[in-house]
Amino acid sequence: MLDIFKALADPSRRVILDALFENDGQTLTELSEHLEGMTRFGVMKHLRILEDAHLVVVRRAGRNKLHYLNPVPIQRVYDRWVGKYRGRVAAALTELARDLEE
Repeated sequence: MLDIFKALADPSRRVILDALFENDGQTLTELSEHLEGMTRFGVMKHLRILEDAHLVVVRRAGRNKLHYLNPVPIQRVYDRWVGKYRGRVAAALTELARDLEE
């Protein structure tokens, strides 16, 4: 999971993931358009980190490499870290709201 957290820690990589969420199966050129001012080489480095964390899967289509979002690792992070705390936090916030209203 450490690779996933490291990959998600960078804002540029989150932009790439958001772009793939909106339109899956993009080329390097298409993804580069979402990161203005960054070189293709810089985008490639970010994609490599996302691939190593299994957040992005690459498939070849002729001469093109298409990048696809793999949501499974993010779901695992959610299940492990967010899901178990969500109930407690929601209950605490509901209780706080009720106390403030009184």
